[in-house]
Amino acid sequence: MKVLGIDDAGRGPVLGPMTLAGVIIDEKDEPKIKALNAKDSKLLSPLQRRKIAESLRPKFTHHIVKSSPKQIDDSTNLNYLEAIKTAEIINHLTKNLKEKTTAVVDCPSVNIESWSNDVQQLLKNPKQIILKCEHKADANHPIVGAASILAKESREDEVYKLKQKYKIDFGSGYPADPKTKKFITENFDNEKYSPIIRFSWNTVKKLFKAKNSSQKKLF
Repeated sequence: MKVLGIDDAGRGPVLGPMTLAGVIIDEKDEPKIKALNAKDSKLLSPLQRRKIAESLRPKFTHHIVKSSPKQIDDSTNLNYLEAIKTAEIINHLTKNLKEKTTAVVDCPSVNIESWSNDVQQLLKNPKQIILKCEHKADANHPIVGAASILAKESREDEVYKLKQKYKIDFGSGYPADPKTKKFITENFDNEKYSPIIRFSWNTVKKLFKAKNSSQKKLF
């Protein structure tokens, strides 16, 4: 029996991608994941998270998928986009397997049953997968904690690359971050940065609304 854990990182930011990671192991290898202290990435310092990720990557089969700001803006629903990406990971990591696989997923939706059905319908071999979607799965299952760590590290890597590419420090990308607030306020309508901005976020919508209102007053 195989066990597969999946978690996301970067659902909330107004800047940069959302990432999902999946880690698959033999059920007998679960103690090895526990020994690395793999758990919810939010409970780890950046240094702890990085060290665990460096141990996980070469030892365990994993797969990471990204959703760009444009994909997020174009999606009808963020939860459904995540269901698509979750199924993509499961399909990828189990495509050459004939044995049953238990897939444990940290569910992003309040309605676990409905979201689980969305994922189930997107699976290529649904009879092969025992799907378990739970809230706080990253805290309750080390294999999902491992996925949480890899997803977060991937998201951090992507943010770093964007800062290098655009030669600007926009902070963490979360709306409450002062650096992010400043960047968005000054650049929300700058076409140069449009690839990294989630325009469907209220933070950006409000700025465009205020800009349009001020322009109307001028005329």
